[in-house]
Amino acid sequence: MTLTIVTLLPSLQNTNGDAENAAVLVRRATWAGLDARMVAVESRADLPEEVDAVVLGSGSDASLERSRELLLELHDELRRWGTGGVPILAVGTGWELLSWGIERPDGTSVEGLGILPGRAVPRPGARVTAELVVTERGTGRTLVGFENHARDYIGAEGSPLGRVRVGHGNGRDSGQEGVVMGEVIGTHLHGPLLAKNPDLADRILGAMAARAGLLYVAGEQANIVDEYADAARRAMLAAAGATGTDD
Repeated sequence: MTLTIVTLLPSLQNTNGDAENAAVLVRRATWAGLDARMVAVESRADLPEEVDAVVLGSGSDASLERSRELLLELHDELRRWGTGGVPILAVGTGWELLSWGIERPDGTSVEGLGILPGRAVPRPGARVTAELVVTERGTGRTLVGFENHARDYIGAEGSPLGRVRVGHGNGRDSGQEGVVMGEVIGTHLHGPLLAKNPDLADRILGAMAARAGLLYVAGEQANIVDEYADAARRAMLAAAGATGTDD
């Protein structure tokens, strides 16, 4: 059996390299001895017959309307994947497009697909561009990345990805970052996220494998590579002044 990881709209939604999270999943699955492939889906016509995980990266505001138009063609599939336990990782504007909607400073809005609770709203201050350190809800693990957004996110207080230790996250003094519904994750964490946080990548791969009736155990090569990721994380945490980590 070959696991299929779809990266949605990579030509539009890859501003921060977040579409490459799909490549991380494929590589780690291969290191674990599983057959896996990545499929770039730019329109509904590109959809493979079976989908085991989905990655939707972040794009620019200039591409919001076009990205929404293309994602609407996949609305039924996205809803079916989300309710059927298919892992979906959405980052930045990709996450916002899966929400209830995006509000603009001029009072106009972009209607979201309603896959995830909450909506993106204009920040009262300047754009946030800084390191982001989060304690993951449920596991207590540290997640690291870089946030770069001009909007806050409201309406997801009951199901965050985690608690902000350093950075802004969802904003509005919530102290929270991201949103999770089942196996669907929305986050501001760029990096790409899964390269910087291999434990989260393995969690997604475990869910993928279990759904397909397979067993995922990180391979020896993954353990070697993770030492480099760990060193990079420690350096970033030290620079951000994040003490008392779980690492």
